[in-house]
Amino acid sequence: MNLYKNIVRPILFKLDPEPAHNFTFGWIRRASSIPGVGSIIKAAYGYKSPKLEREVFGIRFPNPVGLAAGLDKEAQLIDELANMGFGFIEIGTLTPVGQPGNPEPRMFRLPEDKAVINRMGFNNQGVEQAVKRLRARKSKVIVGGNIGKNKVTPNERATEDYEKCFEALYDYVDYFVVNVSSPNTPNLRALQEKEPLKELLSSVKKLNEAKPKAKPILLKIAPDLTDGQLDDIIEIVGETGIDGVIATNTTIDRSGLTADKNKVENIGAGGLSGAPVTKRSTEVIRYLHEKSGESFPIIGVGGIMSPQDAIDKLKAGASLIQIYTGFIYEGPGLVKRINKAVEKAGL
Repeated sequence: MNLYKNIVRPILFKLDPEPAHNFTFGWIRRASSIPGVGSIIKAAYGYKSPKLEREVFGIRFPNPVGLAAGLDKEAQLIDELANMGFGFIEIGTLTPVGQPGNPEPRMFRLPEDKAVINRMGFNNQGVEQAVKRLRARKSKVIVGGNIGKNKVTPNERATEDYEKCFEALYDYVDYFVVNVSSPNTPNLRALQEKEPLKELLSSVKKLNEAKPKAKPILLKIAPDLTDGQLDDIIEIVGETGIDGVIATNTTIDRSGLTADKNKVENIGAGGLSGAPVTKRSTEVIRYLHEKSGESFPIIGVGGIMSPQDAIDKLKAGASLIQIYTGFIYEGPGLVKRINKAVEKAGL
């Protein structure tokens, strides 16, 4: 019997998504504070094998399954989530100054589609609060820092926000992700256009090169980009010399949903994640991988709801994968199932 899907998820799904998230985080924190519980969780959900290890952009990952940004935005549960078998954890999106995000409710489930719509709006307490928690962490799990701009910062000054976050996090994360693809911060996606994006990435890269040891810098892109825009991304990665791409963020597309149309319309704006994004995300990965001549690593994310979804993304050209909505619908056991399947497939 699947304890999560049969007992835990039905209880959590009686709550609205954001309160359910907060309740779950509180429960995990309290349970993990009991001596021995962390070891029990690690034994239940962890899976180690030399065949799963891989080196990507100069970092040795114990396995290819990561937690995508958005679930632990503020590095609240790094140690606790590390016990659930993740090969790496991405925090954020973080901004220089704390901001409340968009008005609630701002997260919605579409169970019939195994999907979530969110318009959180980079809600966080600011990068310095996350740094305090990162300083206190005990586990050695690989951590990525996903960085963005404050809502009130105009696009022409966006680079300053990304630079502030980079400087604050540099000593505490293993790699960086420049997020210009969230649909929930006004005009943010305009930064994906060729010239502003090149300028932004070049500025962050310049800061990075001035450090004693440069850290990998990745770009997170939307699934809604055209082939022409993806060609621009390939060119920009080459010109700026950043280390890779995360494909993809949430989509603004609503086509093909089985949920009641009125329900979806009433929910309104936001990024759609989960099963409806699976196919498009994999298409973007394959396009980037093939058109670039396999010239940079890709972290595949978007609609990984099963081990087969993960394998499809790895076969399409992803070096690593991340889960988010799949974790909500399938529970922590998904991490172990994916790792076992990847090992068996020899990927």
